[in-house]
Amino acid sequence: MESKKEFFLECYKLGIIKFGRFTLKSGIESPFYVDLRPLASDPKILKNLANYLLEMLPLDNFDLICGVPYAALPMATAMSLESYIPLIIKRKEAKSYGTKKLIEGIYQKGQNCLLVEDVITSGKSLLETIPEIEQEDLKVSDIVVVLDREQGGKQLLESKGYRVHTLFNITEVCGVLQETGELSDEEVKRIQDFLQGNHIQFEEETRASYEQKLSNTQHSVSKKLLETALAKKSNLIASADVTTTQELLTFAEKVGPHIIALKTHIDIISDFEYEKTITPLKEIAARHQFLLMEDRKFADIGNTQELQFTSGVFKITDWADFVTSQVIGGFESLDCFKNVGVVAIVGMSSKGTLTTASYREEALKVAVSHPNVIGGVSQNKIPEDLLLFTPGVNLADSGDGKGQQYNTPEHVFKTLHTDFIIVGRGIYKSEDPAAAAVTYKNEGWNAYINSLEKKAIQN
Repeated sequence: MESKKEFFLECYKLGIIKFGRFTLKSGIESPFYVDLRPLASDPKILKNLANYLLEMLPLDNFDLICGVPYAALPMATAMSLESYIPLIIKRKEAKSYGTKKLIEGIYQKGQNCLLVEDVITSGKSLLETIPEIEQEDLKVSDIVVVLDREQGGKQLLESKGYRVHTLFNITEVCGVLQETGELSDEEVKRIQDFLQGNHIQFEEETRASYEQKLSNTQHSVSKKLLETALAKKSNLIASADVTTTQELLTFAEKVGPHIIALKTHIDIISDFEYEKTITPLKEIAARHQFLLMEDRKFADIGNTQELQFTSGVFKITDWADFVTSQVIGGFESLDCFKNVGVVAIVGMSSKGTLTTASYREEALKVAVSHPNVIGGVSQNKIPEDLLLFTPGVNLADSGDGKGQQYNTPEHVFKTLHTDFIIVGRGIYKSEDPAAAAVTYKNEGWNAYINSLEKKAIQN
């Protein structure tokens, strides 16, 4: 393909941007008007556009593509043809006859859908579209846009936790047109003045700091986690997905100084013996001042969970500071976890997860109301009176080819208001786990500090 600049100039020849005085739908008079519909009439340009958009994305993360009606529909169709990712179609309005469906196509609950938009201004059309897609128990995490008018829509969507990928912005294309003589310096100045004076007005949103949460929490485990985070200037939980006692203890010793908790899957330790595995692990945890998080993901009726928690060879109740549990068994199934904190599984990071929007809503009702629950595992924001534990964090913002989708520390703290990051392969698969832990500790802490700055949300 030609360069991005050359590609834009080919698109511009189709009349996609006009300059002058135009009254927008909002009533505001704008010095430019963007209409990308003509791109659909040139097959070569539409094909190249699809490939430019696809190049910006981690394609392994998506099961479906959906274009926001109507201008983005041909773009989404071309992207589907080029990538072989299935297309679904969202109607402007549900049919009043037949199936009365709003979303057309073949899809399964829990799939991740990429949204395609032609132009983003306020982000309003996307904020209307996303809930309608999520109502079908599909997940939306990423939006790809051809042109950003730079009036605040991108920032608004990012503040709500969505990743927005833009091919062009208006400042960039005006610079190209100024360079080629299509726009005068005076016209560019008028556009710049318009953008500065017509940015969407925002109010400020702040997240609670660890100190604020510490003063409000009642649960002893929550207090200990927050106190440890402040003392060690770390929000890092390392996942020890190893299969032998020696590997577990060696890993704990190496990363212990840098973490606030070690997440275990104790039932995968092939040579488990309580005295040889747990006793030295507790000593390491005490010496390096970190908590033990058993990621058991309990998911049964209360009586069975109580036996799994207190009995058997693992005797989790004797050593774990907090555990993970599904809430599918209902409120009373969590009553057995009396001497630990419970982290409710509100959402999972794997591709195609069934922890859909409707499930998350019901799970949060249980989590918020149960006194044993200290927080939730989720890829979405949760109420701030719960601690948010976010897995699938990696400095490389991509998937692993096995259904795992990663988030960077910056993304999860800035957009999700995460409290603690859970890092697995990024540490235990590294050549130097201690050094990797230091890196994630620093990146996570810096991301937390940066997230305390005021964030913009739409009035």
